[in-house]
Amino acid sequence: MGQQDPHVEDKAVEDGCDVLLGCMSLTVDVTAPQCAQTKHYSILLSGEPFDPVPLLNSAVANIICQIVIGRRLDYRDPNFQRLLQNLTEMAYLEGSIWALLYEAFPDLMRRLPGPHNNIFSNLKSVETFIRREIEEHKLDLDPSNPRDYIDSFLAEENHNRGSEQGFEEANLVLCCLDLFLAGTETTSKTLQWGLIYLIKNPHIQDDVQAEIDRVIGQTRQPTMADRPNMSYTDAVIHEIQRMGNIVPLNGPRVAAKDTTLGSYFIPKGTSVMPNLTSVLFDKTEWETPDTFNPKHFLDAGGRFVRREAFAPFSAGKRACLGEGLARMELFLFFASLLQRFCFSTVDGVELRTEGITGATRTPYPFKIHAKAR
Repeated sequence: MGQQDPHVEDKAVEDGCDVLLGCMSLTVDVTAPQCAQTKHYSILLSGEPFDPVPLLNSAVANIICQIVIGRRLDYRDPNFQRLLQNLTEMAYLEGSIWALLYEAFPDLMRRLPGPHNNIFSNLKSVETFIRREIEEHKLDLDPSNPRDYIDSFLAEENHNRGSEQGFEEANLVLCCLDLFLAGTETTSKTLQWGLIYLIKNPHIQDDVQAEIDRVIGQTRQPTMADRPNMSYTDAVIHEIQRMGNIVPLNGPRVAAKDTTLGSYFIPKGTSVMPNLTSVLFDKTEWETPDTFNPKHFLDAGGRFVRREAFAPFSAGKRACLGEGLARMELFLFFASLLQRFCFSTVDGVELRTEGITGATRTPYPFKIHAKAR
């Protein structure tokens, strides 16, 4: 990622916001190139309640596409939709009881039918998509002018051929898979939880929109330069991440050396699963741990404050490599969406804040209204 054009992340995020906003806008010019998918989502123009998840998944995944393969894909592309379905199913199944049973009894489970087998079929499908892109990149690769992550990796592979630095095609496939799986599911789920909590707390939605109007106005798009001047919006996004608790058990780690933690001895090589939930909802760290409260991240003067117990990206050397990209995505998406729309749900429907836990924590299905401001 460090070998990419330094502006690629900002461009990808803003392009993704354009796509999502174009598809959801009630007044959009459907002839605009960046809004070519709008007609496909004509239900949004009718004012009917809609499921925001497909649009969020597509927009976020297209940011990863921009970084990894150098272009966005049309929302109606069957290969793109198949990729999204594979990623969603993998994220759910990897955290399900079926995956746990497979890990405990692999010799038995590989012989039995069940949903766990879909993990491997989904994985194979995503790998096929990635390998096809790699082969296409090889045809017109210019090592001196890499267009995306795959180009950069292939250029390094050519430069380090015969070395043991890991620049080989098998690793490229796995790295791309990690980028798609981790970069799509987590951000999309956070956006989904954000809509739920803002709809359930309309006064907070109003306050965010007031800050957007004061700092950005209605005539230009938000940029990352606005974030330092938008403490309340930043606090709301952090509280969404805390309450959304997207990856409750983090990812597995291995102790690199013998370690003593408190009264516990952890031998080298021991697998460790950090429980992020225990930190994000710690009663000794948060004033109202079980309540959506942006004031957790504001001081008495309304300025944004960082909290040591805020660890949705984990911590240390093995913290999430995509934290910077995710923070940009979340700010630009939320600021852009709330600049243009007021969100609500179907009359009489109470949105649920309990989640479905797989590899990520997912909201139960829900529908919303998006009213142009």
